[in-house]
Amino acid sequence: MEKLMNDLKVQIIETLNLKQLKPEDIGDDQPLFMEGLGLDSIDALELIALLQQKYNIKITDPQEGPKIFKSVRTMAESIQAHQGS
Repeated sequence: MEKLMNDLKVQIIETLNLKQLKPEDIGDDQPLFMEGLGLDSIDALELIALLQQKYNIKITDPQEGPKIFKSVRTMAESIQAHQGS
């Protein structure tokens, strides 16, 4: 799961054009929104697209979003659960 979390950090930086950050600047359990990285609703749409394109995951229930995108770790856990790993 460490490799997946590191891959996600790189993908988040690239997708959201956060060039000022390095993967090691993002904590595994750091909140992605509000007090954490400070991402917003536009960023959330980009992350949803990332999961669909890279991992073939569609989020059909809007209630799942805040749980999945809480942190890099929760994103990785959701990917693993979806892939049956």
